[in-house]
Amino acid sequence: MTIPEILKAYKTIAVVGQSDKPDRSSYSVSRYMLAHGYRIVPINPNLTQVFNQPCYPSLLDLPSEIQRTIEIVNIFRKPTVVLPIVDEAIAIGAKVIWMQLGITNEAARQKAESAGLIVVQNHCIAVDHRLYLA
Repeated sequence: MTIPEILKAYKTIAVVGQSDKPDRSSYSVSRYMLAHGYRIVPINPNLTQVFNQPCYPSLLDLPSEIQRTIEIVNIFRKPTVVLPIVDEAIAIGAKVIWMQLGITNEAARQKAESAGLIVVQNHCIAVDHRLYLA
């Protein structure tokens, strides 16, 4: 599946490493995706709310009815902590692992792909949306 196909097919994004600070990439990227019709589910153990929505500590802490809706797991975390996030994404049945610009982890990529997930590494989802769909 190509990046434009992913962005057209999947509209619910869990953002792991979501910030509530407007100067942070995760905030501006999520705000952009919200403005373009995507549903954002914020994930950050240090926050309770972002964009007037509840923020959850982890993917596994999402209520089961929300877990089932997650299609893309967009990761704004250091490459060294991506593997456990991939494990959680597999557990909840996500379709895509999206590692933001500057983030790559080959072991996580292999694990996700072996479990049937699509993997995008080192790409900004908002930049790609603007490039292909805006």
